[in-house]
Amino acid sequence: MYVLPDDLKDTLKKYIGQLVDEAALLKLLRKEKNFVSVGDKVTYTVLKHGFNPLLCIVDFLLERKPYPLEMKAYIQGFEAIHLTIKNPPGTITDELWDAIKAVYQNPKTGPVCIEIDGEEDLASLAAIYLAPPGVTVIYGLPNKGVVVVKATTAHKQKVQEVLDRM
Repeated sequence: MYVLPDDLKDTLKKYIGQLVDEAALLKLLRKEKNFVSVGDKVTYTVLKHGFNPLLCIVDFLLERKPYPLEMKAYIQGFEAIHLTIKNPPGTITDELWDAIKAVYQNPKTGPVCIEIDGEEDLASLAAIYLAPPGVTVIYGLPNKGVVVVKATTAHKQKVQEVLDRM
């Protein structure tokens, strides 16, 4: 299990990858075959526009607060395998790590939606680190936009440096 220490919080406010707005994200996704969405707003946005992620990870909270039931129902209605996993705030549990890894190892099983009981605040780290080549991870950056991260060796190395400090 990984637990976020206080001295890493500022480091995680910085991001790797590319920060885009919704219009740029939708244009970019037209070229993507395999992508993962982490976060409720970004997942809702891509689903609403007809894109199906290989994996989505949500916690049914928006900035740690409940959001409109329409959004929740839309995500729950996504035709995918839905798993519920406990993951407390500021952590990546072994259960979450293993579930993400299993999705990547078995992509033919169809899309998977991991519904977190707790918080998905750090799930993007595991999603990036474990992603096979050709997978792009997208996650929301509150009040800024969406971060798009290709699963490159360089990006994985940056994530590894953060994980090593947890």
